Amino acid sequence: MISKHLLLTYLYLLVYITLSSGVILYNKWVLSPKYFNFPLPITLTMIHMGFSGFVAFVLIRVLKVVSPVKMTFEIYATCVIPISAFFAASLWFGNTAYLFISVAFIQMLKALMPVATFLMAVLCGTDKLRCDLFLNMLLVSFGVVISSYGEIHFNVVGTVYQVTGIFAEALRLVLTQVLLQKKGLTLNPITSLYYIAPCSFVFLFVPWYLLEMPGIEVSQIRFNFWIFFSNALCALALNFSIFLVIGRTSAVTIRVAGVLKDWILIALSTVIFPESAITKLNIIGYAVALCGVVMYNYLKANDVRSSQSPGDGERTAKDLRSSNMYGLDDNSSNNGMGLKNARSGSHLEVVIDEDVPFIPASKGLSSRSKPS
Repeated sequence: MISKHLLLTYLYLLVYITLSSGVILYNKWVLSPKYFNFPLPITLTMIHMGFSGFVAFVLIRVLKVVSPVKMTFEIYATCVIPISAFFAASLWFGNTAYLFISVAFIQMLKALMPVATFLMAVLCGTDKLRCDLFLNMLLVSFGVVISSYGEIHFNVVGTVYQVTGIFAEALRLVLTQVLLQKKGLTLNPITSLYYIAPCSFVFLFVPWYLLEMPGIEVSQIRFNFWIFFSNALCALALNFSIFLVIGRTSAVTIRVAGVLKDWILIALSTVIFPESAITKLNIIGYAVALCGVVMYNYLKANDVRSSQSPGDGERTAKDLRSSNMYGLDDNSSNNGMGLKNARSGSHLEVVIDEDVPFIPASKGLSSRSKPS
């Protein structure tokens, strides 16, 4: 007989995979001119940020579910603002890519996330340039190049948007580790939204005012309250499903679920969006890139284990289990990989995951500090 605990774990994994895939497909459907026809990615992202910030405010200030952290002006100016800026940029560029390229191809490009994270970590001094990791990054890049070459509807603009969003997200992840870790700031998912979402909303207002507001004034834009409310609600639910999964399973299981979800998402997107046809080269290239991603995670996991003393084994296992899997929000573009912070603080481990509107875990951003 399967235990109740195991059944709940499988249920949470199913919910996570369903919500993660659903939010991305939902965003594509809303933004695509061929379907709902709301080609305003910055506006959609601002709706998500506004909704998330409002929910966090109600939970903290009205319902008193959790208490706000002690946030000084110095911490807000030196940590929250720069992290929010890159978070907003990654969401903006990632969501805009949906207007030009298919969901399947976007998923394949997101395999570049460990490459971007590794490069940003090296540039910021949180990781060292090593031959084995460098060769691994070349393998991932080679796989993405093959996949891009096999893309039937390749679009340069959409590809540039997506890759730019990936690097903006990678820099945000590294900055989160460098800045928040130095301050020793502890944030749970609700307080993360409380501080990050409003600031990201403000940063998004500038490009929205310059690029999208004039179009909204001169054209008839479809706006359906229930469509946008349900879209934002699904994105919010995804975040909490991720924490439920993290709390009940291991990091390895989460990675496997992430890989499974990506393949399911690619397959579903070709059915729901017929224009998202994939070729054999797409599949071969993506498979090669995923092999590189898995190898990268294996190498980084070995780094974490080797950095621990024998007496830290149990604690290391707990750290690996409770590490946060943040990527960018599915309501936006950051899907792909999340940052996983080792206890040593110097290792970044990339986990395949969807984009979510929370900031990633850093030292002190433990899933155990958040309510379920």
